[in-house]
Amino acid sequence: MSYTTQMDAAKQGIITEQMKTVAQKEQMDVNKLRELVASGKVVIPANKHHTSLSAEGVGEGLRTKINVNLGVSKDCCNLDGEMEKVKKAIELKAEAIMDLSCFGKTQEFRRKVIDYSPAMIGTVPMYDAVGMHEAELKDMTAEQLLAVVERHAEDGVDFVTVHCGLNRATAERVKKNKRLTNIVSRGGSLLFAWMEMNNQENPFYEHYECLLDICAKHDVTISLGDACRPGCLHDATDAAQIAELMTLGELTKRAWEKNVQVMIEGPGHMALNEIAANMLLEKRLCHGAPFYVLGPLVTDIAPGYDHITSAIGGAIAAANGADFLCYVTPAEHLRLPNLEEMKDGIIASRIAAHAADIAKGIPGAREWDDKMGQARADLDWEKMFELAIDDEKPRRLRKESQPEEQETCTMCGKMCAVRNMNRILNGKEVSLKD
Repeated sequence: MSYTTQMDAAKQGIITEQMKTVAQKEQMDVNKLRELVASGKVVIPANKHHTSLSAEGVGEGLRTKINVNLGVSKDCCNLDGEMEKVKKAIELKAEAIMDLSCFGKTQEFRRKVIDYSPAMIGTVPMYDAVGMHEAELKDMTAEQLLAVVERHAEDGVDFVTVHCGLNRATAERVKKNKRLTNIVSRGGSLLFAWMEMNNQENPFYEHYECLLDICAKHDVTISLGDACRPGCLHDATDAAQIAELMTLGELTKRAWEKNVQVMIEGPGHMALNEIAANMLLEKRLCHGAPFYVLGPLVTDIAPGYDHITSAIGGAIAAANGADFLCYVTPAEHLRLPNLEEMKDGIIASRIAAHAADIAKGIPGAREWDDKMGQARADLDWEKMFELAIDDEKPRRLRKESQPEEQETCTMCGKMCAVRNMNRILNGKEVSLKD
């Protein structure tokens, strides 16, 4: 039996090699996984041309995945540096990498990343349009914009973010309902500008069927972008955001009819008390499709620390149904992150994802923490480092401040509660003197 996409295979009852890989990673029965893929509640982004891929699933009942953004810009065009970020992201176990390059030889770098990476690769083709066609934004045609998507699909990209839901009706809502930060989505703002300058409908909305044909041909998962995501707390859950979300729900069904896998992208900046409701709303309006969120960042006042504001919101979002977290670095809103800031963002996002997986009861999540608890009870420092989400930093911190007694640390020394409880419960005396 033949199939076009993972969803097509799942609907036919075919278990693909990618499904087997994901089921093994997730400790899930492969037939249950196949049913979730068939229903659209799980996606396995796996472009037919991405031969180095180790497939991952995103969606209901699976571990919360994280994505790392990287890529060059005109102001920071260091391809070797961005490739080092790719390698570090994979080393730190990120499941996805988005190449957001918007300057220079984007295709050459993109293909290099795809050839190298076992992680799934995503892009925003709109970023590449001006460079690929060497034309001004206003002068580009719908055919040219779709051609960019096709090139990315042919190169092996596993998922593409396309802002199909920003139609003219939603654009009018943006203009009539004043926001503090207007549209902060880069791809969304470019499309909004194109629509305004040409007085035409969003080409990706108008020619959505052509976009789906491209995705089906190469088995590219479409990540329906949230052009109207809030860029500050004030703009969260407003008319434009919700109107676009409703349109994305309609577009999801149309994609499933063509066996194209779909993810939905979401906020953004959002107050803590709004997050759970937004997750429920997305799942309801978009028929259970996997939800991919940037953050949400729970306060606007922490530039330099937005990996923390994002991790707080990401943990709450994932615990309430989000499936995929886009990392945020300390450099968010400020500049392109360096390697160390990228690492900080990845670790913060992985912590958020894991905390949510514990809350969701994902198989194996709580067991990891129980093993760490046992290692701490045993004062087994090497085991603690092995279990740490990042072993490099705790090893360095301990090495920088050595205790007199190696089983303890320099905070408590001989007053270490764990040491003294172990001794007294084993019938030994506790002495605090030298």
